[in-house]
Amino acid sequence: MKNKVTYILICILFTLCFGMFGTVQAQVAVIAHPDVPVDSIDENMLLDFYSGDIQEWNNGEKITVFDLKKSKKVKNTFYKYMGKSSSRMKSIWMKKMLAGEGEPPEAIGDEKSMLLKVAETPGAVGFISAENVDDSVKLIATIDGG
Repeated sequence: MKNKVTYILICILFTLCFGMFGTVQAQVAVIAHPDVPVDSIDENMLLDFYSGDIQEWNNGEKITVFDLKKSKKVKNTFYKYMGKSSSRMKSIWMKKMLAGEGEPPEAIGDEKSMLLKVAETPGAVGFISAENVDDSVKLIATIDGG
């Protein structure tokens, strides 16, 4: 009987711990080409970039934004930070495209490809899981996924 109670308590403890770790979400990193003229960015400026309202850095260089095809958790956390859903952003991009005011961002297949694309594209901005950031890009914001 004592072993059974111990076993049940261990199972409950394991379930609680697993549940807590299962709900922890990774941080999302907003990354940029190393030569962009900013060291940090807020959600309003990101929204201006991703909606196409601002298309140049303050030094006149073209801003190129990239979207992420996979990693729905990362993508949803990123757009939620800007106060939009992924589907709302698609609607904004479609409206801009139909009005001849711009194109939607290029959708990159995975986080490794996003890291490479941002690192090699002057003026670029993208987003990946914070754990995947390396020295090839500039970290300009960290978004808490929790």
